[in-house]
Amino acid sequence: MAIKKSELYSSLWKSCDELRGWMDASQYKDYVLVLLFVKYVSDKYAGDSYAPLVIPEGGSFNDRVALKGKEMVDWLSNLVGIFQAESLDFSKNKAEGDDILGDAYEYLMRHFATESGKSKGQF
Repeated sequence: MAIKKSELYSSLWKSCDELRGWMDASQYKDYVLVLLFVKYVSDKYAGDSYAPLVIPEGGSFNDRVALKGKEMVDWLSNLVGIFQAESLDFSKNKAEGDDILGDAYEYLMRHFATESGKSKGQF
């Protein structure tokens, strides 16, 4: 089943909530967008020998999940846990031309800008 954008957006904002208090809103994107990208690439291309990119050893989302609670601090483990939800399985998203990462980026930039009191362009 394809990912519902409402579920994606809810998970993205939940991940931002997890980071609030630990860092400035302008820094959330550094963690959230990178983790979203790693999750997307891992789901879409893991085990695909014809993938347009290679996931290096130890660089997959599942490798991040394996580190949860051992080497990472609690808030980062919680962040990884949010993206671990079965509802965010990008491998099931088969719609051609669906720019789900672009939409997620726009969603976050809009909310980060609002939270920091800037326009999306300024942010």
